[in-house]
Order: sequence, then C-alpha cells, then structure tokens
Amino acid sequence: MASHPPGQAGERERKAGGLPARPRGWRAAVLVARSLLFLLPVLTCLLLLAPFTTLLVLPRGVTRFCAETVIRFWLWLLRHVAGLRYEVRGREHLAATGPCLVASKHQSAFETLALQVILDDPAIVLKRELTLIPVAGWTMWRLGHIGIDRKAGAAALMDLVRKAKARLAEGRSVVIFPEGTRSAPFAAPDYKPGVVGLYRALKVPCIPVALNSGLFWPRKSLWRHPGTIIVEILPPVPAGLDPRAFQTRLEEAIETGTARLLAEALGEETPRRAPPPR
Repeated sequence: MASHPPGQAGERERKAGGLPARPRGWRAAVLVARSLLFLLPVLTCLLLLAPFTTLLVLPRGVTRFCAETVIRFWLWLLRHVAGLRYEVRGREHLAATGPCLVASKHQSAFETLALQVILDDPAIVLKRELTLIPVAGWTMWRLGHIGIDRKAGAAALMDLVRKAKARLAEGRSVVIFPEGTRSAPFAAPDYKPGVVGLYRALKVPCIPVALNSGLFWPRKSLWRHPGTIIVEILPPVPAGLDPRAFQTRLEEAIETGTARLLAEALGEETPRRAPPPR
C-alpha cells in the first residue's frame, strides 16, 4: 500500500478535504529540503538545455528521444531525492486498443510529465500558452502536443478535433484532461464539454485514467511529499456511445477510481466521493 502523504498545500483545502495535517518541526524541514533538492537540478537542466533549442529543427524523433530521456531523469530524481515514487496499474488495457482517446484525471503537474513516458508517444491537449514557455514549452510544441486557445470557443473545439484526427492518423493516442485544469483531491468534479465533442468526432475508444497525485504533488505548491503516486489505466469505454451515456460512464469510471486510490493512499477502508457539482 502507498505510504501516507503528510498533507496538502493550503490549510483550507486540507481541512475541507479531511486530509492529513501539514508536517511540523524537523519533518517539515526535511520535506522542504528534499523538495528543493529535486527542483534545483530540474531548473538547472532547463537552463543547460536552453542553448540547444536550435536543435528542435531536427526530426521530431530526436526531440522525442531527448525529451523522454530528460523526463525519465526527472522522475528518477523525484524517487531518489524527494522520495516520491509512482506505480502504474492496468497497462493491459492499453494493449487492447490501438491509437485512442485517453481521458485522465488531473491533480498535479506530475501526470503531464509521466504520461509522456507511460504512454507511447501521446499527443497531450494543453493550453496554448504553455507552448510559449522557453525550452519546455517549445519542446512540447515540437513534440506535436495540441495547444488550444480556450478563449476561442467553438473555433477552439474545431481546431482541437482537426489536430487530434491528424495525431491519430500518425498512430498516436490523444490525451485530454476532461476538467481542463488541475483539481484538488475530493473537489467536486467539473467536466468540460470538450471531451464529449472530441469523443464524438474521433469515433475511437476512450481510456479513462484515475490517479491520486494531488496528495503528494499538490497544485500551487513547491513541495513534493514522499510516498507512491498510483496511476490506474481503466478499461476502455467503447466508441459510438450516446454523448450523455459516454459522459456519465467516463465520469463515473474516473471519479470512482480516483476515490478508491485516494482512500488507499490515506489508509481509509471506505472511499470518499467528491460532492456533486453545484
């Protein structure tokens, strides 16, 4: 079983979600030190790579190899420096489908990195602004991840569908975070219509992904809590379902799986479900 995380950033979020208290004293000092020792080489790596961004003009395969190598190094640091491991369950469901739509819970920056090496060359849907970040953002653009302009409304969905179809034609799965942004553990789900529109347009199975990363790598926090993040790849939802049936089935799969993984990490026998959306 995963070790228990010490807590989550933001006292209000911890109390609202019934999460463990913030570590105090020497435990807090160790947490801060290990987190900073993880962040320092990550930032150093980005600075050292900056002069080599001109190499992004080389074939995409070169960029992919370099990016995956760097991500695996960061995940190694996360484990051996910050004490934060990860476990992947349900890989057999990936083998059961070809290129498809992957809909993942989003609680931290961890899955944005890890899914790039857990999956086989995925195309991740993200905010267009992220692709403008020097080094990391430019690399995401060169890797063919899908940047969307959220302010563009219906035009954004049309652009997303067009690019997603192109990535599928290349033999790549498309990853989308249905809530559009990171959510705190036990927060009420807020699924956006984009995932349904993409599912209808692509006409491929959709693989739900549940996880508990928000307990260990909190959003809006620099601290990385030791423990084990679990990423669970769930059975695929077949193509061709009615949109409402698809959304209900997808949300139930992701939220039930995530609640179970959160309960496992917290040592609780009964999973707590998030409150319904207001």
